[in-house]
Amino acid sequence: MNRAMLTNGSALVCAALLSTRAGLCTSAGAQGTAQTVNLVTVEVQKLAAGYRSSRVVGSSVVNEAGETIGKVDDLLASPDGKQPYAVLSIGGTLVSYDTLRFAENKVMLPGGTKDSLNKLSEFEYSMP
Repeated sequence: MNRAMLTNGSALVCAALLSTRAGLCTSAGAQGTAQTVNLVTVEVQKLAAGYRSSRVVGSSVVNEAGETIGKVDDLLASPDGKQPYAVLSIGGTLVSYDTLRFAENKVMLPGGTKDSLNKLSEFEYSMP
């Protein structure tokens, strides 16, 4: 990891921590106070072939048999920003993003069925 010292008035640089997780950076602090931001080197060409959130949301979700079991309604991050989740249309189910598999422009939930997802509790947003 590289470290960069930023002061207010400097351009703020944010690097996504990607492996299926994304981090957010903000500038907060007293004026003139030095701040440290951790930067990560990313293979840009490899990442460019990945899946954007705008493409994942709205995608059909299939199981191993190729049956459509729902679609991705939303993507969420835990309050600490470290654990991503997907909200699926079937029953408003919340699943860990890590359980989804991406291949051949498909989103797959291994072991997922409409019946099993309907049995799970419906996710409810706590804020508007």
